[in-house]
Amino acid sequence: MSHPAMLEVLNPGLLTTVQDAGRKGWARYGVPPSGPLDEVAFTAANILAGNSPDAAALEITLSGPLLRVARECLIAVCGATFDLWVGTLPVPLWHAVYVRAGRIITFGTRRSGARAYLAVSGGIALPPFLGSQATYLPGGFGGLEGRALQAGDRLPLGETAVRDLLARAGRVWPADRRPPYTSQPTLRVVLGPQDEHFTAEGLATFLNSTYRLTQDVDRMGARLQGPPITHRGITGIVSDGVVTGSIQVPPDGQPIVMLADHQTTGGYPKIATVIRADLPLLAQLAPGDEVRFTAISLAEAQMSNLNLLVTGL
Repeated sequence: MSHPAMLEVLNPGLLTTVQDAGRKGWARYGVPPSGPLDEVAFTAANILAGNSPDAAALEITLSGPLLRVARECLIAVCGATFDLWVGTLPVPLWHAVYVRAGRIITFGTRRSGARAYLAVSGGIALPPFLGSQATYLPGGFGGLEGRALQAGDRLPLGETAVRDLLARAGRVWPADRRPPYTSQPTLRVVLGPQDEHFTAEGLATFLNSTYRLTQDVDRMGARLQGPPITHRGITGIVSDGVVTGSIQVPPDGQPIVMLADHQTTGGYPKIATVIRADLPLLAQLAPGDEVRFTAISLAEAQMSNLNLLVTGL
């Protein structure tokens, strides 16, 4: 008996969206990249499930969903640590898990981190918008109708390339390839492009202080709170480009880190940029967690970013 290739949402959790690797090449038109905030966990989940690294999957924030799969499949959940069950069986994270048709996937208590990624063999197969299935909530496009998932949603799944699901089940993403998650990370940054807009004391404050993640955090950005960073004279600039990881400092001296759904231009000077390799550490912070920053060279950042992802097991 064949089953429709669907993933059914029984309870969506707090904020669950469809994301793929992102919407590249549209920033000149004011469209951000979107995609996963934790690129490593997203990619690992897809590879464990037998998908291409950029296949569409679910990004789950703080509180997890209740889902039913209508066909047998492999799943993998990576990123934030949740209690997880398939049917009545507890299953591990960062593993390929075989799921029979009709089974219910339950996310329980969140133990650490902020965002988990659920990949299903075959990937989610929704119509792309501007070449991507990534959900951009402020614009209301991508993913499923440009919105977070709701109870009753049914997500179509693509064809899987995995011939023997049971044979692939049990594979594990190596522990030494997982980001060193912590609730108090030190994030590496490259200073600039407007670090000259800050006093020497302001730069020292930025690099030697602890900042707390406020409640004002979403997929666009994260406002931090801590010792104010002092500007040198004018506190604004002519609006220019913003990238994921840019750290803007508005007149109040409290930094804002831009995330995947960031606006593409901004008029606050940018003191530094978080390197791509450390964005997963930022993605897993919840309000109240703390961060520090350390400056590295552009060459060091490029080397770290090259080592970011492993594309196979």
